[in-house]
Amino acid sequence: QVQLVESGGGSVQAGESLRLSCSASGYTRAPYCMAWFRQAPGKEREGVAAIAGSTHYADSVKGRFTISKDNAKNTLYLQMNSLKPEDTAMYYCAAGFRVCVAGGTIRSTDFSYWGQGTQVTVSS
Repeated sequence: QVQLVESGGGSVQAGESLRLSCSASGYTRAPYCMAWFRQAPGKEREGVAAIAGSTHYADSVKGRFTISKDNAKNTLYLQMNSLKPEDTAMYYCAAGFRVCVAGGTIRSTDFSYWGQGTQVTVSS
């Protein structure tokens, strides 16, 4: 049973930083692509950053967020700097076994496993 468990969310002021972690377990083979998504109230889920060898970022976070992973620890990270109020959302970790970026978009349909989410709140 694959499990993804996010941590590291919280409430911060605009301009501050947070680092999210996603601990993965239960894989029988390593996923091809891992990513972070977010969903704000009343909005669709948005792919924020993905890693599959190379990295890909949504335009809204490019230059501020960095995705990385530690294969030895089976952990995915999202370093978020210069946070803005519009970054406020529930953040989800996802893992998949197929190409996950097409036409510049991180596609939620390409992911098989999801975490429960961690809340990030940024106040101005």
